[in-house]
Parts: sequence; structure tokens; C-alpha cells
Amino acid sequence: MSDQTLSAPVSGGFLKRTALIGAALFVCLAVALFAGARFGLLLAVGLGFGITLEACRFGFAGPWRAMILRREPAGILAQLVAIALVAIIAFPLLDSRPDEMIGAIAPVGWAMVGGAFVFGAAMQVVLGCGSGTLVNAGSGNPIGFLSLPFFAIGSFFGASHLLWWTSLGSAPVVAFTGTSGLVVTLLALAAVAALLLAIAAPGTRRIPRRMWIAAVLIAVFALANLAIAGQPWGVVYGLGLWAAKGAVALGADLSQNAFWGTAGNSERLGASILTDVTSLTNLGIIAGALLVAAWRGGLAQKLPHLPLRAWVAVIVSGFLLGYSSRLAFGCNVGAFFSGISTGSLHGWAWFAAAFAGSAAGLRLRPLLGLERR
Repeated sequence: MSDQTLSAPVSGGFLKRTALIGAALFVCLAVALFAGARFGLLLAVGLGFGITLEACRFGFAGPWRAMILRREPAGILAQLVAIALVAIIAFPLLDSRPDEMIGAIAPVGWAMVGGAFVFGAAMQVVLGCGSGTLVNAGSGNPIGFLSLPFFAIGSFFGASHLLWWTSLGSAPVVAFTGTSGLVVTLLALAAVAALLLAIAAPGTRRIPRRMWIAAVLIAVFALANLAIAGQPWGVVYGLGLWAAKGAVALGADLSQNAFWGTAGNSERLGASILTDVTSLTNLGIIAGALLVAAWRGGLAQKLPHLPLRAWVAVIVSGFLLGYSSRLAFGCNVGAFFSGISTGSLHGWAWFAAAFAGSAAGLRLRPLLGLERR
């Protein structure tokens, strides 16, 4: 075989990957020129999230599943490490710039706890949380691709009904702040980690290298998001906004809606999607996952052979993911990750309720035809 033949695939692969990187950088630059440097940077941060989540196989639904079914804690331990790294920087940053940055602070209430439980169950049905659904859709996963639009629709309706649900009752907002708040948060994270290690199956306590890398990178991008956007990393609002824009385009009048009719949300409905910070990072996550999948040459994934009831369950679960996460003030990203890392008590309540919901969701999967008993 000639040297020319040997070098052809290598050369072709190099050109393809160079073109992928160039295209991603070009889009970020185009957004910066069209909407402003801040928004171009946020799209780049979203790309970083998507690339890291897909390339390092780092997520939330999968590790929770591994812990519940097999007592393998590595994935959740890596999540706790990432949260701790963000908290160490975010707490003093929020304290020093209260007029420029806000945390992911929300109250604990009946709707919030119930929403988190339903979200935990639904995310195990589709094997994807908020960021996971974006990554799955971007990488060509048929279930993620199908559930994403219904996630957006659910988020839209959940936001529309949010005030009614919160009227059922909520406790006062509790936020841990300052040095004492940071210490409490780190001690709580350490306590959860110790509990996971204590009940872990033998030989499963080590965090793989790729997860260490992912935890550090996710923390870096989350802090960059906080610094650039002035708010923590989130997912759910952007998806609901997409559906709301779609409803307006179809002729719906949302001016009297209790949520979408308020000044800030109404303004975003009329503005470019490229100026909404959550939408930009969401788009970046999808594009980042697509980039990694195309880099690996595995963008097209086979359609799984599932019964009709399984596909119906994916659609319903996608809707419930969006609806319930609005009631719960976020998903694994906006409530669990960003809530805890910026000092909100509701992040801890969300974690407990969603984890219990995940256990229930895993029991549903065989009944729905999504896996064999």
C-alpha cells in the first residue's frame, strides 16, 4: 500500500476536524458581531459545556441511575466536586457584587418539591435531564431529539401556570451567604459524599480521570457563565422561551399571561433569541455535543426498536420534564447544581426530591417498554 493511500484518511480527518472547529469559532464570532461580545462569549461558554458533557460522558441522569441500581457513586461524587469548586469562587463573588450578580435562589414549597420528584422520575424515563436532553439531541440520540421539543412546550406551560402552583404554599427563601454559608455548603457536600462512599459497592469508590477533568471544566464554565451573564448556569427558562416565541409566531397573545406577560419576559419575547443568556448556552450545548459527535464520526444513531407505548412515554416524559422543572425552579443544572453552588436551600430540597423521583422513574422504565425486565 502506498504512503499516499495511508495518509489520505488522516488528511481527510484532519481537514474535517479543522473545519468543525473553524465553524464553531465563526458562529461565536458572528454572534459577537451581531449581538455583542458578551453574547458571543456566552455562546462559547455553552459550546464548552456541550463539548465537555459529551466528550467526557459527564451527566446527571446516568450517574444517579448508577448509584440507585448498582451503588456506583463516582458520577455523583464528580458532580459534588464540581459544585464545591463553583461554590468556593461563587460565594465571595456574589457577596462582593450584589448589584451585578444574582444566585439561583428560590423558595422551598409544595409545588417545588413535587415538581422535583416528577422531574427525577421523567428524566430516568428518557435518560436525560435538562442539559442531558440538549446533549442527547445534539449528538443525534433519537429519544433526546424527540423529547426536546416537548420539554420546551412543557416549560412554557409550566411557567404559564407557575403562580397558581406557588400559591399552594412556600416557605420563606433561605440562602446561605458569606463565609459561614460557604462552610455550611462545603460541609453538607462532604457529608453527602461520605454517605455515598459508605454505601457504595466494593471497588466503585474511585472517580475516573475523565470525570475529574469534566468536573473541573464544568466548574470553570459555570463560573464563566456567572461572571459574563450575571446569573448562574440554567437551562429551563431558555427552552420555555423558545416555545413561547413559537406560540407568539402562531398568533397567540401572551400579553395577559401571568408569567410571559410581565415586563421582563415580554421584552425577551420581542427580542432576538441571541440576546437571551440561557438560550445562548442551551444552543451552545447542543452545538458542542453535535461537534463532538461529528468529530467522532458517529452523529447518526440507530432508531431503537421500541413499542408504541415507549415512544408515547418519551413524549409525555419530555413534556413533564419541562413542566415540572418550571414548578421546581430549575432542573439538575438550575436548581441542583447552580442552586447549591450559590447557596440556596431549595437546591438541597430539590436534590432529595428528584433523587427519590429517579428511583421511581427507574421502576417505570420496564413497564413502559423502554428496557427489558
